Amino acid sequence: MARSRPHSGPTMHDVAAAAGVSQATVSLVLNSASGSRFSDETRQRVKDAVQQLGYRTNAHAKTLREGISGIIGFLGDAVATTPFAGKIIEGAQERAWEDGLLLLTMNTGGDKALESASLDSMLSYKVAGVVYAGMYHRRLDVPEALEAVPSVVLNSQDRKLRLPSVAPDEELGGYTATRHLIEAGHTQVAMINIETLESELPAAVGRFNGYTKAMTEAGIPVSSELVRFGTGNEDDGFTYATELLTSGKPPTAIFCANDRTAWGAYQAAAELHLSIPGDVSIVGFDNQETLAPHLRPGLTTLELPFVEMGRRAVDLILQGAEPDGRVEFMTCPLIERNSVTHPKEKP
Repeated sequence: MARSRPHSGPTMHDVAAAAGVSQATVSLVLNSASGSRFSDETRQRVKDAVQQLGYRTNAHAKTLREGISGIIGFLGDAVATTPFAGKIIEGAQERAWEDGLLLLTMNTGGDKALESASLDSMLSYKVAGVVYAGMYHRRLDVPEALEAVPSVVLNSQDRKLRLPSVAPDEELGGYTATRHLIEAGHTQVAMINIETLESELPAAVGRFNGYTKAMTEAGIPVSSELVRFGTGNEDDGFTYATELLTSGKPPTAIFCANDRTAWGAYQAAAELHLSIPGDVSIVGFDNQETLAPHLRPGLTTLELPFVEMGRRAVDLILQGAEPDGRVEFMTCPLIERNSVTHPKEKP
């Protein structure tokens, strides 16, 4: 006895019948064909019929017909497993969905063999473009295969300046953090960085340049005695904040170039029986959700605009992402909590 074929679901013909229009009209409406003119009422009838029937387009047929799929690839080294960077995917996925596209996400963990295999797989699916994301802001050696489709480097930069990139404005962020402390009345403002300037890490260099610019603009000399270069962890924050706060001329404020460093500075202040912000004001960078709001007092910090950056990367792909090597820097907003106040008056 022959088996009956399983029901494949509603067809475009079913949608047309339910909406009271032709099958051609349904096709044009669903594909947003340029030059096709239908009343809002007709478009709504088609959309209502699609929703009521649960109709799904044939993605494979669409790929064969148009040469590209309704998918954007997202390739990251460790973004998907980094809690405070997961919003990058959220922003990219949200923006892709607004145009009816799906986001195919692959997390490589920095494994180049896995990255190559993942990229080959994405290209075989005829993706509309690829977002190539870094866990933190740095210059990356970008696979040449990305030049085959519209591609954007996200949260990092293409070392060879071929592909367009979207990254946080580190210098403006460093300037904003330092300026906030100066406007609170501080002139003895220290900085604990997350890397050396020789490392050429954009976050370290940019945030230091912003600190220097704000200090110079305010007529405050930048003293090497008030600057330390750590590695972005709480141990260095503790060590260098202790050094600064026990020096002959301790700072009244510290700009920590990331939240983990600020966490270490909090521990140093507690060890020295100093209050935050009464004895020392502190500003961080990152607005790490698992840390910054939960310190006591809450940490004033700069937020990395992950959602906005993810959205902008997909925007550029939808616009064609010309391989012009441009870098778009996005503003890091100041998130004010309770770790900053004016300095104590000298007796």
